[in-house]
Order: sequence, then structure tokens, then C-alpha cells
Amino acid sequence: MEENQIAHLLIDLWDDMQKPDILWQVGVLALCLLLAGLIARQIRTILRRRREANPELLRGAGEEGLRRVIFPLSALALVVVARAALNQWHHVNLLKLAVPLLMAMAAIRLTVHALKRAFPKAGWLASFERFFAFGAWAVVALHIVGVLPAVIDGLEQISFSVGKANLNLWMLLQGVLTVMLTVLVALWISGVLEARLMNTEGLDANLKLVFARLSKALLLVLAVSIGLPLVGIDLTALSVFGGALGVGLGLGMQKIAANYVSGFILLLDRSIRMGNLISVGNERGIVSQITTRYTVLKGMSGIESIVPNETLVGAVVQNETFTDPKVRIALPIQVSYATDLDKAMSILVEAARKQPRVMEDPGPGAFVEAFADSGINLQLGFWIRDPTEGTLGIRSAINLDIWRRFKEEGIEIPFPQREVRILNPAAGLPLEGTAGAVALSQQ
Repeated sequence: MEENQIAHLLIDLWDDMQKPDILWQVGVLALCLLLAGLIARQIRTILRRRREANPELLRGAGEEGLRRVIFPLSALALVVVARAALNQWHHVNLLKLAVPLLMAMAAIRLTVHALKRAFPKAGWLASFERFFAFGAWAVVALHIVGVLPAVIDGLEQISFSVGKANLNLWMLLQGVLTVMLTVLVALWISGVLEARLMNTEGLDANLKLVFARLSKALLLVLAVSIGLPLVGIDLTALSVFGGALGVGLGLGMQKIAANYVSGFILLLDRSIRMGNLISVGNERGIVSQITTRYTVLKGMSGIESIVPNETLVGAVVQNETFTDPKVRIALPIQVSYATDLDKAMSILVEAARKQPRVMEDPGPGAFVEAFADSGINLQLGFWIRDPTEGTLGIRSAINLDIWRRFKEEGIEIPFPQREVRILNPAAGLPLEGTAGAVALSQQ
């Protein structure tokens, strides 16, 4: 609408409010909103029943977006139809005013939905949603009262030059808004592609992540390349900024670039996958997330360690589930020299076989490891195929069963004993001042 049309609309709406005919417009608008609410509720019910009938069905980006915009779009369609029908008998200025408001509502919800799909865990999204909604409604309000053209003319008067390009503030604002819109569309499309890739069967998980991130990066570059020329901004105007940014990346962001490249190397060579149990340095845990800069290891205690990708590429990494998930666990046990070793070793094997997590092939075995000072060192070795479930629990259960069986069979678990003997003590002197030789013997 032009400025004079907006002014005439507001004047006509004010005249309508002085007449009883405004009740028809209010009633029709309320009926349209009520029907739109019923339509939105019915569609949500259909989608919920479909999901209950098929629990394995994943919620897609299109379905979630439909839930958010079905009400404003339904109301918009009903208002447009009602305006055309009621225009033959009454004024429809209120319905004309409702059309841009409903369009703004649908645009805000779609934008916020695209942001939530692109940044599902962003903490700033709630604040940005309020800021964006306020800005969108402010623009709509300026458009309705007819002030928006004057604001645009004022922004166009503020001009400046960047290289050989002449720019003004309104052009830059248009460029920012256009780039934001194209980037949001790119992020939404990349979210849809990522959801499809993650649900694709027969494709390696690392390759899914690689394709998802490459498609996201390419779509973002394409969005910027399309958005700026749409408002008349030549991409060559950003050459100076691009050169400065390249120098900054080369000098001050080497680690970030190295981690970024290392992240793609990890995903492409598939040496580390999601769900692998790895150890690097003092950190040990399950790979729960691989990003472009770091990898998250979730330890058995629930603590998550953030390891830079460059460290995983340049350091020695122990991957306990690289080619085969099963691992061997060794439990050291010491018995006294008076113990029947055959009986003790059979008790060790029986204690391991009682645990359901212990594999039967290869089965558990007991070995004589060494003859130590205090006793004979035995070792119980067994295999499990689920190390990601932790090993402390099964170690404790087997040790407890061995301790109980040893008590029943009278098998002694020795511990170091030390005896201090004082030779040739000086007569009449306290023990602290005794001069002599001290001999230690261990039993």
C-alpha cells in the first residue's frame, strides 16, 4: 500500500468505528480467527494420531513448520475470502488491516522456526525471538501509520563510498535483511537435508556428518552470493574486507583452522566414529559428538571432556571399539604360598562365568603371573563385548564373589607384615636413644 492509501484506510476505519456496521466486521474477523483455530487444532490432532500410530516416525522440519504457521495462514485465507464476500454489502477496512498483521505473524513464526531448526541448542534464541518479533511488528506499525516511506527516504540520504561502490544506509539494511533471509532459507534447507541424511540407511555415520556439514557450508556461501546482488551490492566491494579477513584467519586463527580441517579428516578417514570408546592422554570416554572444532567425550562418570580435533589427529588415540567392540579385562589376585593353586584358579574362572556380560568364546582364564614377596600373584582374564557400559561394575561383582568363595574355602589373601627387631640395645637407655642395628623382616 502507498502512504495515501494507508491514510485513507485509517480514516475509513475510524469512520466505520462510529457506525454499527463495524460489528459486522468485528464478528466476521472473530469468526475467521475461530475457524482458523479449529482448523489448526484439527490438523495438530491428525498429526499426533499419525505419530501415535507409527511411533518410529520422526518429526520433520516440514511438519513442525506446518504446526507453527497453520493458524496465521488459515486465518489469512479466511479473512481474504470474507473480505471479498462482505465487500458487496459493507465496508471491510478492519479486514484489510488484518491482512498485513496476519502476514507478519506468519513470517515471524516461519523465521523463528527456521532459526530453531538451524540452532536447536542456542541459548540466545529466546531473546532473539523477542527482539525479532518486536522489530517485525514495529515495521508493520510504521507501514500501517504511513511513516515507513519517510523513514526509508531518510536512510537513503545517508550515503558513503566503499572502494568504487556507492552505498547508502538503506541499501546496507536491505542487504543485511536479504542476506539474513537467504541464510535462514539455506539453514532451513540444510536442516532438512541433515535430517534426511541421518535417517538414510546403509550410509556410514561419519559420511552423513561430512555431507551434512559440506551441504550447510555450500548453502551458506550460495545464500550470501545470491542475497547481496539482489539489493545491488557488488561482491567486489567486499574484496578489501575479504582480504583483511583472510590475513586475520591466517595469522590469528591457525588453531581454529587446524581443528576445522582435522575435524573433516576424522570424519573422512573414519578412525573415530560416534559411539566409540576412546582414550587420549588422561581422557577416556564415549564419543558423543564430533563438531568442526572439537570432539566431545562422555566419561563413565558422566563428565564430558571437550578435546580439540587437532589433538586427536596428532596424538596417539586408543580406540577400544575401532574394529571390534570386545575388550579383555585383567583382574590381579594374590594368594598365600600355602594355597591350593588349582582350586583357587578354578574359583576365579567360576566367578567370571557367573556374570552374564562375560563372553563364553573366548572364555575366562586364570593364570599364575609371578611369585611375589607376600604371596603368589594370579591373574583372571575375561572378555566383554560392551565396554561402553563401563567396567567398574563387573570388576566389583567378580571381586566380591571371589572374596566370598575364598572365605568359604579358607583361602588366605595375604597382606604385607613387617617386624622390627632391635639388636644389642644399650642398657639403661630409652628406646629413642638406642644405638644399634635395626633389621626388617617381611612375612
